[in-house]
Amino acid sequence: MPPRPARPGRRVAWPALCLLAMSMAAAQASLPPPTIEETVAAIDSGNFRGAETMIAAALAEPGLRDAQREAFLFERERMRRIRLDFTLDRAAALAQARRSIPDLAESEFDAWDRAGLVERMDIDGEPRYFKRAVSNLYRLSPEAAARRAPPVKPFSEGPNERLNPHHAEVVAAARAGATSVAPRRLRVTQSLVVDADAVPAGETVRAWIPYPRAIEGQQEDIRLLGTVPAGGTVAPEGTLQRTAYMERTAVAGRPTEFSVSYDVTVHARHFAIDPQRVTATPDDPALAPYLREQPPHIVFTPELRAFSDKVVAGETHPYQVARRLFEAVDRIPWAGAREYSTISNISHYALRAGHADCGQQTLLLMALLRLNGIPARWQSGWVFSDDAIAYDNMHDWGWLYLAPYGWVPMDVTTGQLASDDPALRWFYLGGLDAYRIAFNDDFSRDFVPAKRHFRSETVDSQRGEAEWRGGNLYFDQWDYRFEWQMLPTGNDATSTGADNFNTTVGETRG
Repeated sequence: MPPRPARPGRRVAWPALCLLAMSMAAAQASLPPPTIEETVAAIDSGNFRGAETMIAAALAEPGLRDAQREAFLFERERMRRIRLDFTLDRAAALAQARRSIPDLAESEFDAWDRAGLVERMDIDGEPRYFKRAVSNLYRLSPEAAARRAPPVKPFSEGPNERLNPHHAEVVAAARAGATSVAPRRLRVTQSLVVDADAVPAGETVRAWIPYPRAIEGQQEDIRLLGTVPAGGTVAPEGTLQRTAYMERTAVAGRPTEFSVSYDVTVHARHFAIDPQRVTATPDDPALAPYLREQPPHIVFTPELRAFSDKVVAGETHPYQVARRLFEAVDRIPWAGAREYSTISNISHYALRAGHADCGQQTLLLMALLRLNGIPARWQSGWVFSDDAIAYDNMHDWGWLYLAPYGWVPMDVTTGQLASDDPALRWFYLGGLDAYRIAFNDDFSRDFVPAKRHFRSETVDSQRGEAEWRGGNLYFDQWDYRFEWQMLPTGNDATSTGADNFNTTVGETRG
């Protein structure tokens, strides 16, 4: 049988396809490798599949430096963490809302969703809702809050978020000219407990637990009482994110527990700022680091500049600029936050999300102040109360520089207090209560000793960190406790008094 004749065009189709394939391959080969900025943007937009393709391509590059490799690997880890925060599909989020609002119509939920009141991220085209989106909804929408069926549990607030006698005590004590007043003595045991079998038996677990910094006039007379296991080491005084470091061998079927105990005296701070005395920021090289951008979370984006221009409205006096910015950020409603390591630029996020927690508000205010030529820096740790109220929580705040007063504190999340007395109303623009411990005087700083793997919290340090030679141990693999007890000022006792401790387990950021 003679060979079958080719169909018209058959003889040129295959060569053409080969040429096309070769051309496409050559074009791809000539494309520059994906950048970390493109990958970050893809993740932020919810294009996880595209980001994974970029990461794989970048990791395959032969000349990739170690720091670049780590950056791309972290973006892969960031996607995993985002999925842990955005656990709800639409049906689950709606069902959760209906537990508090039984007659909630889908159209009502969708209207709140479209208004940005129910935090969600569309991941590869699928709507995924933040696991705290529904509880946050009741803080962000008076309409939604009013629809809740009884009994309605009140929102948790710290005692110093409202005007109380302690604020008046601080202001009165400072009238004599002192800026460090009303000391409180505190005993703390903070623990980190790694889940049983999170690490293979016989492996060494490394743990870092926050430890207070010695800060003149703010917190002093820090006395280490001990660590579990014994022999833990405290980072040097100059470490900006200070910790106590411990190691322990994992045992099959048992949690791996770490703790540090200490006493510390904390002072309230109050600076009686006279706006008429405030002058321009001096040209001092020591202030330069606190005036510039600090990527990735303090960046002078076009959106930030536009917001600043609207709020500042041409004002140039440093104190009045600071007050206008403080007021503007204070107006952003508080809501529970996703993990900071999942957010590529926290100040930008706080500006756009319509809500923010304490660290997000603080970073936004810091960025705005620096943009306007006012030095600003970070501070964070833990807030607590007296024994009668038994409240404590993680919390972030900051400091700004106002000449001639120097560095003065600010807590924009606690914000303005309800008082006609300016000293009390603006207490937290130039003052701090005596019920807080500072572990950190900057964000995203290295530990001593350094961590080998990714941190669970890449910005702050309040709960602790843990790892083993196989990698980081994320928050879903361990828990933490914060136990505290008020002591008489100057108390030198060394017993733990554990039965009288107030305990917080897994509390959220303030």
